[in-house]
Amino acid sequence: MDIAKNLEKLRSDLPEGVKLIAVSKTKPNDAILEAYQTGHRMFGENKAQELIRKQPELPADIEWHFIGHLQSNKAKYIAPFVSMVHSIDSFKILKIVNKEARKNDRVIPCLLQFHIAEEESKYGLTEADAREILESEAYKNMQNISVAGVMGMATFTDDSEKVRKEFKKLKSIFNELKKNYFAEQPEFKEISMGMSDDYPLAVEEGGTIVRVGSKIFGARNYG
Repeated sequence: MDIAKNLEKLRSDLPEGVKLIAVSKTKPNDAILEAYQTGHRMFGENKAQELIRKQPELPADIEWHFIGHLQSNKAKYIAPFVSMVHSIDSFKILKIVNKEARKNDRVIPCLLQFHIAEEESKYGLTEADAREILESEAYKNMQNISVAGVMGMATFTDDSEKVRKEFKKLKSIFNELKKNYFAEQPEFKEISMGMSDDYPLAVEEGGTIVRVGSKIFGARNYG
């Protein structure tokens, strides 16, 4: 795989203003460095253990985005350095990230992850869950997180109309939250959706962050 060439092609495909997260989970440090040497700085990991191992071994100016399901006992390990947590899928994990960010004297940008796919295996909030969080006193008192937008994963399918419908759903959730809870907060602006197979659709439907792995690094290395 020519990582530099793949990145260049992706960057030329993406409209201005859409952020590209290079999903480096399971990838060795030398592959990440190859992408880094092209000037790329935003990388995504979905396992805290793997991220904690890689972070000290790689350049300090990498922006690490945590994109997987975050276990509550792992938040403290990534809180000192993570640039954004995309996968806030419960009120409990938001409270824990806020607590760990406070210990590190940081404000961590977070995205609320919504369940937009029909697959049962996907984590995520419902719209009712989100309202309950955003209307609570506990949320209003949080000083160390900043809700920067929403995230979602579409169904893994070749049915592009189904995928498009799910992306439209996430965009409408974003619009609703923006209007009702974040109208005065310019930092609430991100819609993280779209991966290697469906990012063009995500961009068409208003995605501002795409998370691309295999189109940059090749097929996943498991194990």
